[in-house]
Amino acid sequence: MDTKAFKRSLQHSDNYNRKGFGHQAEVATQLESEFQSNLIQEIRDRNYTIRRGNVTIQLAQAFGFCWGVERAVAMAYETRQHFPTERIWITNEIIHNPSVNKRMQEMQVEFIPVIDKVKDFSVVNSGDVVILPAFGASVQEMQILHDKGCQIVDTTCPWVSKVWNTVEKHKKGDYTSIIHGKYKHEETVATSSFAGKYLIVLNLKEAEYVINYILNGGDREEFLAKFSQACSAGFDPDQDLQRVGIANQTTMLKGETEQIGKMLEHTMMKKYRPAELNQHFQNFNTICDATQERQDAMLELVEENVDLIIVIGGFNSSNTTQLQQIAFDRGIPSYHIDSVERIQSINSIEHRQLTGELVITENWLPDGEIKVGVTSGASTPDKVVEDIIEKIFALKATAALV
Repeated sequence: MDTKAFKRSLQHSDNYNRKGFGHQAEVATQLESEFQSNLIQEIRDRNYTIRRGNVTIQLAQAFGFCWGVERAVAMAYETRQHFPTERIWITNEIIHNPSVNKRMQEMQVEFIPVIDKVKDFSVVNSGDVVILPAFGASVQEMQILHDKGCQIVDTTCPWVSKVWNTVEKHKKGDYTSIIHGKYKHEETVATSSFAGKYLIVLNLKEAEYVINYILNGGDREEFLAKFSQACSAGFDPDQDLQRVGIANQTTMLKGETEQIGKMLEHTMMKKYRPAELNQHFQNFNTICDATQERQDAMLELVEENVDLIIVIGGFNSSNTTQLQQIAFDRGIPSYHIDSVERIQSINSIEHRQLTGELVITENWLPDGEIKVGVTSGASTPDKVVEDIIEKIFALKATAALV
């Protein structure tokens, strides 16, 4: 399938919208009342620091809703306003935040049901409105919706679209796209659907395995078994790793993506001659500015001599997990929570570990004077951050009275 031609055709269709419906002003007021926070603005104005009693809160200097997320949520709200009576679906969570997705359901925006890990589009009828989330949707999903005659509202983040354009360039030049990402993540699923030949690597360890194979060969069957769910159909490591290009899931660690790109570049230079590098390797910058800014701010926050760090975001939010990884690597006590309800008491907090396991930690909030670092992922509203900060203040104030 010529995915580029299909996308161009879809974008010129009368049933496709990527710019909203002219209700920005009304929606902006609604979003401000539901998701923004006076307290968070006050903390920003105070150089990202606030103190109450024996608690100092140090906010990261970049956190929370990014432009792409704000745009996607605003377009979803506009869609409901523009189509007040039509049935509206969304192909996945609009963003990875439970409070925002709950709000979508309250607005009667329905999620495409998943049966045996496969989305069931049979529930969607011609004329229904379908929102594509910030992470995008696969070419196959868009084709199904287009063929059904649905009204498609595309809120895909422009940074994700930029990655799609990159893998299209790889495909045109007959390069295999090496995608740094999680093969099950909906953004990477969408990206790989635009690619020709592709291989998805999760981390440096997997990238090193691939590089060793490029340089030294290896057990082909072992390679294919290892990447059985993370490569294109008919992938042949002996043929398809001779010309490669780098791309990424936009929410992965910036430094890791850059390192994988450098490693692949040096590998192709070593295997072939430097003069032939461009015939065997392509690299376009597809690192999302917002992801990079939040990671850079977290790197500054871990140097602030904090006692612990609260990382706030959906448990399936990849960019939030990467922020947690930075705290973990520095050995700073940190807790990834998605809502204020996870703080059960001054002695007990339920949080997500990097393994994905939900655990309860006792005695998480130290006695006496403390400094708490706080950050949040790109899908987290300021209001959620406010609720958590207020809870910490209240718990410590109560404890001081005892």
